[in-house]
Amino acid sequence: MQGKTKANPPQKQVVLPYGKSVEIAVKSIKSRFFRSLITTMSLILAISFYSYIKTTSHIISGIFASGDKVAARKLSLQGYEIPAGEKYKTTPKEKWILYLSLLVCVVGIVNTQLMAVADRFREIGTMKCLGALDRFILRLFLIEATLQGFIGSAIGAVAGCVIALSGALIKFGTAAVANIDLNNILLSISSAIFLGCLLSIIGVLYPALLAAKMRPVEAMRGRD
Repeated sequence: MQGKTKANPPQKQVVLPYGKSVEIAVKSIKSRFFRSLITTMSLILAISFYSYIKTTSHIISGIFASGDKVAARKLSLQGYEIPAGEKYKTTPKEKWILYLSLLVCVVGIVNTQLMAVADRFREIGTMKCLGALDRFILRLFLIEATLQGFIGSAIGAVAGCVIALSGALIKFGTAAVANIDLNNILLSISSAIFLGCLLSIIGVLYPALLAAKMRPVEAMRGRD
């Protein structure tokens, strides 16, 4: 009677570390620099406007709180009025323009990333044929989006803040910057960077899910 044959134990699946995923994502961004630049530029424009609005509100509140009558009169002539002891709040018109710019930014990112997925059919198919899991493809796109979002939003946040401070300094003199709380400025920049990263991730989520769910055979022949 023949002895029972033992079944081969299942092989452990090889999982790439996050460091390697980041390295692959960085190389992908470099190889598609101009396409990545489109996404980054849309973020820079949207986040710089957000940072400009936030910084401007801090400047206006600081001027009214400083008691500088000349600078306050200039603001009043431009239609800015706030009750004593309160902080300036953005107008509904500014909010709608801001929301619209952020929406356009997200739509632009989705469109760009969908084109990126179409251009990377063979690359995605090759990785899947080599054993890449859906979550690895998804992770790769999310890392790329986070890197692009951080770079673009950081540039936009600083640019918007600098533009707002420079314009206020020219219009209202030193009173525009003398009474600004530095913590508020840093908080505005931080929130702008966080918002930019969030928009970038939201914009890439749908294209990344499409890429992750793609079957290897379909991906390999998708650009034929």
